[in-house]
Amino acid sequence: MSSIIEVKNLSKKYTIGDRQGYVALRDVMMNIIKSPLSWFGNKVKLAVTHNKYNEFWALKNVSFSVEKGEVLGIIGRNGAGKSTLLKILSQITPPTGGEVRLGGRVGSLLEVGTGFHPELTGRENIYLNGAILGMKKKEIKAKFNEIVKFAEIEKFLDTPVKRYSSGMYVRLAFAVAAHLEPEVLIIDEVLAVGDADFQRKCLGKMSDITKKDGRTVLFVSHNLDAVERLCSRTMLINDGEVVSIGETKEIIALYKSKVSSLTVKEMILPPRDNTIVVFEKISMNTDDAVDVSDGFEIGQKIRIKLEFNIKESAKDIEISFKLRNSHEVDIMFSSLSDSCGFKFYEFQPGKYSAEIEIPNNFLMPGLYHIDLFATRPGFAGIDAQKDVICFRVFSRNTIKEINYGMGCVVSNATWSVTPLGRKTS
Repeated sequence: MSSIIEVKNLSKKYTIGDRQGYVALRDVMMNIIKSPLSWFGNKVKLAVTHNKYNEFWALKNVSFSVEKGEVLGIIGRNGAGKSTLLKILSQITPPTGGEVRLGGRVGSLLEVGTGFHPELTGRENIYLNGAILGMKKKEIKAKFNEIVKFAEIEKFLDTPVKRYSSGMYVRLAFAVAAHLEPEVLIIDEVLAVGDADFQRKCLGKMSDITKKDGRTVLFVSHNLDAVERLCSRTMLINDGEVVSIGETKEIIALYKSKVSSLTVKEMILPPRDNTIVVFEKISMNTDDAVDVSDGFEIGQKIRIKLEFNIKESAKDIEISFKLRNSHEVDIMFSSLSDSCGFKFYEFQPGKYSAEIEIPNNFLMPGLYHIDLFATRPGFAGIDAQKDVICFRVFSRNTIKEINYGMGCVVSNATWSVTPLGRKTS
């Protein structure tokens, strides 16, 4: 088998810190003419202050290859560099250094609405995406009915996609990407937005296109069961570097061992430019002066602090979080409107801090993950970030912990037994 993807020493650097507003070319020319020495001095000052502390390396010398017809899983913590890697492979963003060689057309499904024009209808976006992939109108038309049937959007086919819910977006986007026959299909965690039935449908389709059609899939997911079922090989990324590539079960076991040993009380989230709500930081603690470096004990109060940036005025944005365990079971879902009398908080542009308190932690011992969401009415997606932070729940009484048995929460139920039908002496 020949390699369809070759990546050598791939690196990507971002500049973080203050950002300047847009400056027109005519303004630059006028500043040079009016005061050339001042303009040159400002440029020198900017170059001097633009030191290593303003640089963030999202990828560092990443190298790997993917064979034709292979399904490669990519796993790692949030902010590890997975999405940056996929954006470079999809030719959305250029690398800072290194080389990428692609042996065919690439279809990408990276974020809700990627590649769609919001003002165009579902029908028009199908033809637009096909044209972007280099397909002729006749080829797209031959696949059209199959795409619509798979996406289950017949009633909304001639509705502008800006009115679609996040689930409808994903169904159509996946259907287009899977049916228009790119040689390489790149899928990020976006499938998590869909319902369980559609996720199973997508996994089945990905299995078909690799086994029957011989196409290549790069699959990023925090759903380790799906990765293990679908991917023959998996790559683990951490802090922008490849930790290991190998047989999927071994890599997943390595990932779990690393995650369970990590203590995360605070997480700075990677910058995002394509959404009006930007989640920037999440941290966890409990009562004052209590150390949570090992996690949270059963019964201990959990406090979550979230910092985010709103880019435009909005009266209808919902901020939510979901708590799930390491087996991908949803344990809890909570939204800001729950504490506002089920009314939306009216946001003005700027930065905000939200504190969430879970007064009684009755979670079973184990590892837990938090996902963040920003939505509009009807749960139309603005942004969704999965696995932004993880934490451990433990019991100091190890003997009692063994007796907890199955389930998601620790019960405080009390039992009483009364004999029935016995004669008393």
